Amino acid sequence: MSKKRGLSLEEKREKILQIFYDSQDFFLLKELEKSGPKKGVISQSVKDVVQSLVDDDLVSKDKIGTSVYFWSLPSCAGNQLRSVYRKLDSDLQSSKKRHAELIDQCDELKKGREESDERETALAELKTIEMKYNELKDEMGKYADNDPAAFQAMKKAIEVAHVAANRWTDNIFTLRQWCSNNFPQAKEQLENMYQEAGITDEFDYLEVLPVISLDSVTDQMVESDP
Repeated sequence: MSKKRGLSLEEKREKILQIFYDSQDFFLLKELEKSGPKKGVISQSVKDVVQSLVDDDLVSKDKIGTSVYFWSLPSCAGNQLRSVYRKLDSDLQSSKKRHAELIDQCDELKKGREESDERETALAELKTIEMKYNELKDEMGKYADNDPAAFQAMKKAIEVAHVAANRWTDNIFTLRQWCSNNFPQAKEQLENMYQEAGITDEFDYLEVLPVISLDSVTDQMVESDP
């Protein structure tokens, strides 16, 4: 004998709904778990089946005191299905209307774009202009460093770096003096450490850089061009 096929989820849902429709009464979950096997739904799966029906609004539930009751009437299911049908029908009509609007827009955009010698000539001219634009854009990129705004930003960055470098130089001199005052007996070791760190007698503050104008830089570049 072939093994009996188990019920699918949809079949289980129909069986549980039939329990509600036949009695038109309120049930506790444990009561449904007892009634389920009589309809061919094992008690262990009743809870999940009932929850799926609740999620689809085919079964209602409410907590009264400490107990949770479930119920469903044929009229409730019918109302739910009619509500879903109306929603889907409304969405369908909206989609049809939007589809018609897009077709009209597409037809409108096609006007004046019919294939012709004049259109082909215009497209060729547009392509030539775009190529020329890209060439000029690349050419301008080569002179980006000569942009006045970029030059001023670079100048400001140099000034900031100059101030920062001298501030750290000042910190080094301060630390060197503190070490000499607090560890006079380690003068030789400290001098060796300074030498290894690159702090020699030539170590000093950076001089203020002369101001360079953009015009002078440009003139020098022009003179250097062959």
